[in-house]
Amino acid sequence: MTAGSNLISLEDIAEFLNQFFAVERYSQEERGGVYLPSTRAVKRLGLLLEPSAQLHKCVRTQNLDALFLHRPWKLEPEQLAPDIGVISYHLPFDERLTFSFNSRLAEVLGMSGLEVLGDKDGRAIGMIGDVPTQSFAHLCNCVNQIFGGYEQVRPAEATEVTRIAVIGAMTDLLVREAASRGAHVYITGQLRQPAEQAMQETKIAVIAVGHRQGEVWGLRALAGVLRERCSSLEVVVLQNF
Repeated sequence: MTAGSNLISLEDIAEFLNQFFAVERYSQEERGGVYLPSTRAVKRLGLLLEPSAQLHKCVRTQNLDALFLHRPWKLEPEQLAPDIGVISYHLPFDERLTFSFNSRLAEVLGMSGLEVLGDKDGRAIGMIGDVPTQSFAHLCNCVNQIFGGYEQVRPAEATEVTRIAVIGAMTDLLVREAASRGAHVYITGQLRQPAEQAMQETKIAVIAVGHRQGEVWGLRALAGVLRERCSSLEVVVLQNF
């Protein structure tokens, strides 16, 4: 990140993540970046969905130099020492690393021939693609292993699954489009009532993983991205603070 030096700054990390999340596709207020600046060198970075009452203790016990917060809005200034920097990305994180056009998730699901499913302001928000032929039970087991559980399932009528859709949104139109493009299973964060009739009429199966489970997977994926990018950076995923 910094040429000729192992010292990493908060700005270095933000610069890389701005590129990774392609923040120029978003409006200025949605882009994210440095939330609380700091000149402290970053050796250990903690990744967290949102701040909690135990945040100060967490930073101290984990010996962190900076934080990534997905939802930083409840952060109180007194929760952190003055030299602890914070970076934050909300919508770009959701659209790149959760139920979205997410190439990393596609890889672990075994998806190939990826195509865009859904669009928001010219950005792809979901994907559809082929998977190795498998039973619905096998796919559910795979999703369970990836995310550490799921919240709800609508079983498939098809005996074999060969094509799936992954998207965070769930509307009547999107469910019908996924079904019309050959998807046997619709993987999303949460079941949505407006899509109920489309689910029944298309007979598409649904796996609702859970919004938080998707975000936690995204944190773990982000940790991998950052470790790959900088060998000297220690990245800690924090789920219980």
